[in-house]
Amino acid sequence: MTSYTDDLHDLITRVRFVLWDFDGPICRLFAGHKADSVARELVRWLDGSGMRHMLTHEERRFADPYEVLRAVDRRCPGSDLVAEVEARLTREELRAASSAMPTPYADDLVLAWAARGARLAVTTNNSPAAARKYLRTRGLESCFGPHIYGRTQDPNLLKPHPHSLRQALAALGADPSDALMVGDGPTDLLAAQQAGVAFIGYARNDRKEELLREAEAEHIVLSLSEVLRGLKV
Repeated sequence: MTSYTDDLHDLITRVRFVLWDFDGPICRLFAGHKADSVARELVRWLDGSGMRHMLTHEERRFADPYEVLRAVDRRCPGSDLVAEVEARLTREELRAASSAMPTPYADDLVLAWAARGARLAVTTNNSPAAARKYLRTRGLESCFGPHIYGRTQDPNLLKPHPHSLRQALAALGADPSDALMVGDGPTDLLAAQQAGVAFIGYARNDRKEELLREAEAEHIVLSLSEVLRGLKV
């Protein structure tokens, strides 16, 4: 069990910039519109477009639509086909945003950090349009303003590449030493390390915690309530 430490308290109270991963720390994007269904739909579209050869038998069974996108890009990097798959994935994410499940305490934590004067950004592998749609429905869009950075048409810039984090830091005028990322996976941790920012891992279940521990995340919380309580002390 992860315990709340003085080091973690100092980190969350002194930080001036907070970079949020979206799917996980802020919400469960595919709570209603399942990710594996989206992956199957992308595979069906490829088959129907005469592109069955784009995926191996193993890749056709991916439950993660982002892995389908990566697989197509490996064979046709920078192509119109990759752009079309990405656009279709974006449409599915926008649909999913309508039934996304808020992460417990995330809304309150966003508001609390903003109230303390921290500047916030989203740094995600999801479509920035989907993230913005969700934040708008929760009344949180103003806490982030224009600072929502997500997937482009180049899958090579997905985390663990630090592209979205570096975009956020540059736009905010932030020194990495004054910034913190909240993420829920090893790719978030790696991106944060490459960008030079501190990291808090949010583990909503045992598997997430195990993966973060294997990646040697220093700070892991099992509930965002731990962070929220720290801000209120």
